[in-house]
Amino acid sequence: MANTIRGIRFFTEDCSVVLKNKAQLRDWFINTARAEGNRIKELNYVFCSDAYLLEMNQSYLNHDTYTDIITFDNSKTDENVLGDIFISIDRIKENAKNFGVSETDELHRVMIHGLLHLLGYGDKSKTEKAKMTEKENHYLALRSFVA
Repeated sequence: MANTIRGIRFFTEDCSVVLKNKAQLRDWFINTARAEGNRIKELNYVFCSDAYLLEMNQSYLNHDTYTDIITFDNSKTDENVLGDIFISIDRIKENAKNFGVSETDELHRVMIHGLLHLLGYGDKSKTEKAKMTEKENHYLALRSFVA
């Protein structure tokens, strides 16, 4: 378990963010992966600016749009999560305002969304989006710490 916890890291690029409850977040991610029949081998969350994520979106995905998250799955097996999740703090703030939720709640939703992608859930079709939202809501409700 100690290797798993050390395998979840948080970084910032081109922005400033204070992440609270890191230990509880790690436990939440580990428990989510376990509930889905997986194990986290290495998971990196990188918080960045809109400009930084836009450049990544253009360079790696050939998309010329702003986004709140880009997930890179580096897993070699279905059971071991190995990935990088890039999250725009600028998008989190704007989306929180637009959706009428706290920035922390929106950040947690996007963080679990990225992990769910690494666990095999998609969001391209209407059916996939519905399943993804259902899973997000389920795991958000299981957070064992105050948002």
